[in-house]
Amino acid sequence: MAYQFPDNLNYADTHEYVLEENGLLKIGVSEFATDQLGDIVFVELADQGATLEKGETFGTIESVKAVEEVYLPFSGEIVSVNERVIDNPELLQNDPIGEGWLIILKPESKASISDLMTSDAYKSKVMPN
Repeated sequence: MAYQFPDNLNYADTHEYVLEENGLLKIGVSEFATDQLGDIVFVELADQGATLEKGETFGTIESVKAVEEVYLPFSGEIVSVNERVIDNPELLQNDPIGEGWLIILKPESKASISDLMTSDAYKSKVMPN
């Protein structure tokens, strides 16, 4: 499979991607990670309005192979949860970067996108050749 690594995304070591839009962070899971999971059957996410610290889990993704936790790359408040993914986990599988995003985070002021990997760095990590 040819994975997408859009230049406008940054990535955490734990395969979450971050897209910065108007001071908010749209967070999801990379195409590579969702493909590794296999058929996704269940998604559970933290509640809108929850305030979590960097490194805390904000949800779980269950596939036929495994249950994986997803981690916040930054501290902040969850201002939106993608209910469509909870109702239709295949959205995460089929379009993780588009319709399959997980949460939108209002980060604490000290959040710095530059702490994460660029698309090229993440691609080099998961697709070494």
